[in-house]
Amino acid sequence: MEEKQIISGAPQVKLLAYTSGATNLAVASARTCYSPRLIEPNEITPDHIERIGKGIYESGHHTPFTHPTFVFGLSNVSRQFVWSFLHNHPFYNSEQQSQRYVAMKEISVFVPPIEGENLKIYKEAVAKSYDSYAKIWELMNANNFRLMESIGKIKGQNEKQIKTDSEKKSIENARYVLPIAANTALYHTISGIVLKRYIRMANTGDCPYETRLVVEKMVEEVKKVEPDFIDKIPEEPMWPEVILENFGPESDPDEWVSEFDKSLDGHISKLISFDANSEAIVAQAVRDVLGLRKTQMSDAEAIEMVMNPAKNAYLLDTLNSWTLSPLMRVLNHANYTFKKRISHTADSQNQRHRMTPASKIMLSRTHTEKPDYIIPAVVAKNAEAAEIYKNTMELLWEAKNKLIANGVNPDFTVYLLPNAVNVRMTESASVLHFMHKWRMRTCFNAQTEIYDASMDELMQVREVHPNLNKYIGPPCFTRNLGGIKTDLKEGPCPEGPRWCGISVWLNFPKVKRPF
Repeated sequence: MEEKQIISGAPQVKLLAYTSGATNLAVASARTCYSPRLIEPNEITPDHIERIGKGIYESGHHTPFTHPTFVFGLSNVSRQFVWSFLHNHPFYNSEQQSQRYVAMKEISVFVPPIEGENLKIYKEAVAKSYDSYAKIWELMNANNFRLMESIGKIKGQNEKQIKTDSEKKSIENARYVLPIAANTALYHTISGIVLKRYIRMANTGDCPYETRLVVEKMVEEVKKVEPDFIDKIPEEPMWPEVILENFGPESDPDEWVSEFDKSLDGHISKLISFDANSEAIVAQAVRDVLGLRKTQMSDAEAIEMVMNPAKNAYLLDTLNSWTLSPLMRVLNHANYTFKKRISHTADSQNQRHRMTPASKIMLSRTHTEKPDYIIPAVVAKNAEAAEIYKNTMELLWEAKNKLIANGVNPDFTVYLLPNAVNVRMTESASVLHFMHKWRMRTCFNAQTEIYDASMDELMQVREVHPNLNKYIGPPCFTRNLGGIKTDLKEGPCPEGPRWCGISVWLNFPKVKRPF
């Protein structure tokens, strides 16, 4: 095979926007708590920073440090780093380059500090995976064009538009074989206190080496414009010797995987915990908010008031301002817990729903000896593409295993695992926040894998709490129930020309997804 150039290099971090006078702002907000008037940042002196700023920070009063905000532009960072550190907590915002819509024509990956034969094994595996990506992409184009052509005619698209949509589907299918070492670019916005936490926790997680590189550059960027925020109220990384995840008995990943998967009972995402009385609790909470007695409003009427789009206009709004509604906050009292298995690439979308948090595996502790992966159904149906896919999975695991046998740190070897690698987790949230995810991810425009997981979850909660969940579905379904009617082809779908081309709202959840 012709040797391809691998683009690597150090992570790039640029501070694109920030709160000027970050330290003064934080201390001024703290002083205001104990003042008869508003204290402004220009009133803060070095003594205030030293005496009040350091004092409240060291004693754990951290809310004043959430007011300053920093917007970073990151590039040359791996998807593994983004998945395992940046997006594995709720207090951030990101806009990231999408492998669903952007073709990866160059081999741009994170290369860990390994040398000699190990580096050769790493780079050869990466190059072969990108070669497979290009082949599968090409093979899937013809399949996807035939599929998207029929849908394109419904949408009134021309041939060029249909070709563009089919190529996007092919990119989405092929990306599963790319390693999680693949680089990405993103905007990443955090508050001052989250930056402090990044400093503190830089040695944790699956990729501490890359994490330290990025966090150190974040700190350097902030010091250029707001040195006081770093120097006058300092923070230090937690020592690796005390990090909890570094301890415990040695794992047996293959046995653990077998035990976890058996517990799913054939589900993608299995409902394992809920309160059987949730509907009654939510109904009573509705009455309590309104100051009503049960004789004035039944349980069914109370739930209908909140969950029926024909009665609740908040559900028709794309702004998702539900947490600001006193009535809709009653949905926080119904909670569900699922055990789930999806691919790394699907979880990179799943985890962006920050209000449905999950405890998930550390790949450096749970990587299996044998290939353990998801294959998209459309790829599996194409014999040639499926063979390339299977061979790529085997070569990536073989390379990873060779590096492990050669004594390479597992933190570095798991970068070779593909987007397709299975990620296992336990996920819990209230129906208020699951509802938002299920609305977005039961839309046919959602990635197929996360759509399937969301449908699996929704059907299970409909069984245990039918009154709470019978109106939940994609936005077109909800808006149709709420009486939104148009003469447009896309009907009540808020996506406009980006709609899926299927009248999902007419027969959800029985409608079959064609792609």
